[in-house]
Amino acid sequence: MLLFKDLTTSVEATIRESLRNKFQNYNPESKNMPFHYRLLGKDRMALYSFIQSLNTTFGTSIFEPVAETLAKTRFVKARSQYVVGNEISEYAQNEIQDIINELTTHANPDKREEIQRIRTVCQKGRMNTLRTVKVDLLVENYEGSLFLFDLKTAKPNISNFKDFKRTLLEWCAIVLAKNPDLDVHSLIAIPYNPYAPEPYERWTLRGMLDLEQELKVADEFWDFLGGDGAYQDLLDCFERVGIELRTEIDQYFGRFRN
Repeated sequence: MLLFKDLTTSVEATIRESLRNKFQNYNPESKNMPFHYRLLGKDRMALYSFIQSLNTTFGTSIFEPVAETLAKTRFVKARSQYVVGNEISEYAQNEIQDIINELTTHANPDKREEIQRIRTVCQKGRMNTLRTVKVDLLVENYEGSLFLFDLKTAKPNISNFKDFKRTLLEWCAIVLAKNPDLDVHSLIAIPYNPYAPEPYERWTLRGMLDLEQELKVADEFWDFLGGDGAYQDLLDCFERVGIELRTEIDQYFGRFRN
């Protein structure tokens, strides 16, 4: 579906504001790179450093606010950096550890079954306080189902997949401890496919993640939030803002020439 004009305006304003905030708060880590400066120029090095910094914070500074803006058009609730809670039952913690152990020994992940296992023990035993990461994006549909997204870089570190999986399961356990009957889903979202036009290399995530139930990449994620065609419309929004701010961007990095 094509983004409505008012939504397009809102999304582009979010992108514009996020980028300008990044400019205002940006401070190059290295103050002196004499060989690089003489070879490439300070402005190009400043641009390179800015891009590296932007890549690191793109999720929180741009993707999350844009995703929240987009989701608010189709969901009853959309929140970025959401605190899901901090209480989890000891039985649920043990069940999650059992699931992780089974997956480590090459069991096939089945998220529906895993959530059901957690649901049956989510209020059993002592309730423990757990410090977990914030949900990057929470959305609730009109049927009352919750979707908890963990936004990752385009090429997440394979060595961290076990931690990713644990976080997804803990989020579900914390939510279900409050309401065992809730329909809850926790997923990894990867905002774009770095391998395009080739398919995303999903095999790198196979083993720990249920690829059908726990992963949305590029258009799967953005179209889920904004409807069919939202991903392409979003790319067009980024392009228009880039063209609009090109002079402003050139002027900003022109300050580093001297």
